[in-house]
Amino acid sequence: MTEKPLPFVYQFAAGAVAGVSEILIIQLQGKPIPGQDYYTGMADCFKKIVKNEGPSRLYRGIAAPIMMEAPKRATKFAANDSWGVFYRRLFGVEKPTQPLAILTGATAGATESFVVVPFELVKIRLQDRSSAGKYNGIVDCVVKTVKAEGPLAMYNGLESTLWRHILWNAGYFGCIFQVKALMPKVDPKKEKGRAMFTDFTSGAIGGTVGTILNTPMDVVKSRIQNSPKVAGSAPKYNWAWPGLGTIMKEEGFAALYKGFLPKVLRLGPGGGVLLVVYTGVIDWFRKMGAQPVA
Repeated sequence: MTEKPLPFVYQFAAGAVAGVSEILIIQLQGKPIPGQDYYTGMADCFKKIVKNEGPSRLYRGIAAPIMMEAPKRATKFAANDSWGVFYRRLFGVEKPTQPLAILTGATAGATESFVVVPFELVKIRLQDRSSAGKYNGIVDCVVKTVKAEGPLAMYNGLESTLWRHILWNAGYFGCIFQVKALMPKVDPKKEKGRAMFTDFTSGAIGGTVGTILNTPMDVVKSRIQNSPKVAGSAPKYNWAWPGLGTIMKEEGFAALYKGFLPKVLRLGPGGGVLLVVYTGVIDWFRKMGAQPVA
């Protein structure tokens, strides 16, 4: 029997704890810059960054993702659970199904995007070699971006971010549902170890599949957000799907998966960590007397 979800505030808090835990456990890794041929691979990227710029360069811009993870992951899980309740009521379904898991995940991803975009834009501009020297930190980046490009510039790349998170969350939550359905049933109250293994496995597979699905949109999004808007001229990368076409035409299909390896090595197991921590915190809230949604 599926337990009824807790109120939004508990889901949000559990998601926030899970997000911060993922960042602390799965360390952020530097990634090659889109269109940059200087690095031949992940190992070469690390070696050259440390040699030429020092170890601290690997963590430039890390404050932005750390600040982002709490609200981002909190929104992801809270929105997924809340939309799940909404869709089950809308379609008159008592229990979650595979199609509903995918639909709910996609909708949660769209919701999450509105929280993520400003943080992502700052992170990308701070981490990019060509523009990092322009900014002295997060606040300076925000101030200079708004001053030069206007307040709406903080939401530059919203459309591509929507697609990125819709695809990742649909794959993530859809896979979690399917993998759990295929694995042996466990009683989380009596078999905590096996329950955690099931959560980690399904979350890791979901994170991997989600990353495979959304990496091309992530590449396009980074290029859009790192292209300052100049009055009187149209940016090369402006919209997601035309941007995909431009990259494939000029650089080939493989260019859509630049930086895939370090990303999947983080988001694959990271997806497992997220689900384990989120489930654990929700269970703790239940033990503390939190009442489910009626």
